[in-house]
Amino acid sequence: MNEEIGYAEMLEIPVETVTMHRKEKRKHRDEGDLSERVVEQVNDRMEETDDPQYAESTPIAREEVPKGKIKNARRILIGEFVAVCALCAVIFFTNLFMPTSAINTFVRGLFAGNAVETDERTYADFKLSSVVRESADVELAVSDAGVLSFEGKCSVYAPCEGKLVSVNGDSETGYTLELKHSDSFSTVIAGVDAVYFAEGDTVMSNVPLAYTDGEGEVRVTFYDGENALTCYAVKENNKLAWS
Repeated sequence: MNEEIGYAEMLEIPVETVTMHRKEKRKHRDEGDLSERVVEQVNDRMEETDDPQYAESTPIAREEVPKGKIKNARRILIGEFVAVCALCAVIFFTNLFMPTSAINTFVRGLFAGNAVETDERTYADFKLSSVVRESADVELAVSDAGVLSFEGKCSVYAPCEGKLVSVNGDSETGYTLELKHSDSFSTVIAGVDAVYFAEGDTVMSNVPLAYTDGEGEVRVTFYDGENALTCYAVKENNKLAWS
């Protein structure tokens, strides 16, 4: 204040006319109040601007599983386990005491994979049919060696169902056919002039297998393994039967 008075005297200004203004010091705002105001302003702005980034998160509602369902699920699992154990026990005991039962045959078939199937039937398990029809004008004869022969124009049939495993020869010299009925039983037919099936085909006793024009002799031989069978006979109307 003394400096201001001295400055007024230098300018020859009466001291009485000098107005003294005292500059009041600004009070510092409380820092706590300022931070609260800033937070309030930011919150107000965020409420005004619907920004999804600041959207209030809501808790995810989780459906509670009833205890009754949990108990039922456990019972079902236990029941399935008991059923599997019972099935294994049945298979074990039937395999032990009944090896030829249907369930064991089925299970062995499942685990057989690509195993080769065997046919253990013997010739006695097959019923013979005539190799010619009753209406055919031919006479069948059987030699002591078991060779069945005939001459005449007619169709030739398989003596029983099987598979045509080989066809040899030609139309001039005649064809020789081999039929396989099981692993041990087979038939060889020689001297036919035409064949109606190809190798690997399944043949039946009621469907013509081949044809002969009657100019040559047709010979039929049954085999058990490599041995020719003689235990059959020709009955009435050219029917064949095991003797």
